[in-house]
This record gives sequence, structure tokens and C-alpha cells, in this order.
Amino acid sequence: MTALTQTHRARWRDYLEMTKPRVLMLLMVTALVGMLLASVSALPLEILLFGNLGIACCAAAAAVVNHVLDRRIDAQMRRTQQRPLAQGRVPPASALLFALGLGLCGMALLLTFTNPLAAWLTLASLFGYAVIYTVFLKRATPQNIVIGGLAGAAPPLLGWVAVTGQVSTEPLLLLLIIFTWTPPHFWALAIHRRDEYAKAAIPMLPVTHGVHHTKQHILFYTLLLLLVSSLPYALGMSGLPYLLAAGLLGARFLYWSLALYRDSRPDVAMGTFRYSILYLFLLFIALLLDHYWRLFG
Repeated sequence: MTALTQTHRARWRDYLEMTKPRVLMLLMVTALVGMLLASVSALPLEILLFGNLGIACCAAAAAVVNHVLDRRIDAQMRRTQQRPLAQGRVPPASALLFALGLGLCGMALLLTFTNPLAAWLTLASLFGYAVIYTVFLKRATPQNIVIGGLAGAAPPLLGWVAVTGQVSTEPLLLLLIIFTWTPPHFWALAIHRRDEYAKAAIPMLPVTHGVHHTKQHILFYTLLLLLVSSLPYALGMSGLPYLLAAGLLGARFLYWSLALYRDSRPDVAMGTFRYSILYLFLLFIALLLDHYWRLFG
């Protein structure tokens, strides 16, 4: 393998890494579920393909901007110090051009193949995460992840609106589920990485108010999530199979939150964080399976 090929591959992987592909994949699952839940018949292929691609491009653009703005903080934290911008492998100007290209491509796809409301809501979520959260909230308040979580909760709403062209109760419920899920998900990681956030002077809740206080909030939001995740059934959006799945998944989340509250071992925080990702993925799959069971069962 030549040096030129090795350099090319490294750059390709660096640019891919800036889009946060693992986070992006979870977001796109929720956006896809939002689209499919909005459909009572076959979903047009152009909306399914290009609508999801447009949302993905805009979400990736927001992630790249986040890498640019957080590059100095990332260099101080062990979890992020190997990121391309933190290491200087990608210049900030190149990353911003990449983000601009992704954002323009995403908006063009959404405006062409879905509808203006979906496009502008997607742009608003991009701006909310990349600018409002990253520039202001993240450095201003320990409630940063609660307030800024609204942008990260938008994908199922965006998917729904891409199909229907309007905002209704159902996609707002999906948004509310992710909005409520975000604090216990992220604060579990913040407990594990508390010293790194303190070193970088980021006012995450475990840094400003202590680990015990954060564990109390994780437990509170987990209990709230159990309630919120039952609302699709309570409001007639889903049926009993979903409710049973939500109850079982929520009980396991509560188990992890209680274990974290009672235990100081660092692996419990990461166990809670990892399960929270699986929880959200399985919960949205349960919503989707219930939807098709109600349609065709």
C-alpha cells in the first residue's frame, strides 16, 4: 500500500468520524420510525430514501460544526482527544466547508423531495445543536443537556413531518420521549467522565452539583421517562404490545438507575449509559412493530 493511499484513507476516516456516525445511526433510526409511523400505506420511495438522507446530512453537518467549536475542549478530554480536529489532522476551515456542503445537500434534498416545513424544522434543529447548545448552553449552565436536548430529540418529528407536511400530537410525543431520555442518558456518561469535564471547565451537573445530586436527577428523569413512554398508548397512538415492551424496557432502565444511585463503582455509570442507548433503539422498534401489528394484525 502506498503512502498516498494511506493518507487518503486516514482523511476519509477523519471526515467520517466528524459526523459522529454512531450517534447519527441512532438518530436516523428514530427519524425512520417517525416516517413509518406517519404512514398508513406504502411510503413513497423518494421520501423514504431522500428524506432520510436529507435529515442525515443536516445532522452530520451539525456534528461537524460541534467538532470545530469544541476542538480545544476535546483536546483536554481523554474521551475526545483523538478526534481529528483536536489532533489537528483536519483544519477547522476544511471541516466547516465540509459541514456547509453537508448542510446544503441536506436542505436541497428535503426541499426537493419532502416539504418546506420538514426542511426548515431540520435547519432549526441543526442550528439549535451546533450553535445554541454548543456555543452557549454547554458552557453556561449545568442544565445544558436538558435545554439543548430539544434539538437532539427532533429526528422522529422531522421524519413524521417529511411524510405528512404538518406537526401533530403523535410526533411531539416521540420528541418528548427522546427529550426526557436525554438527561439520564448523558448524565450517566458525565458521571463517568466528571474529572475530564471539570478539567475542561464544562459545567456539567456532576461537576457543579456533585455526583449524588446528579444520580438523584437521573433517577427522577428515569421515572419521568416511564410515564412519558406510556403516553403513546394512553393517547391511542399505540396498542398493548407497545405498552408491554415499554414497561419491560423501562423497568430495566429503572434497575440501572437505582443501581447507579446506590453504587459508586464507575462501571455502573457506563452500564447505565450503554443500556440507555439500547433502550431507545428497542423502544422505537417496539413502536414500529406495534404500528404494523395494528395495521395488519
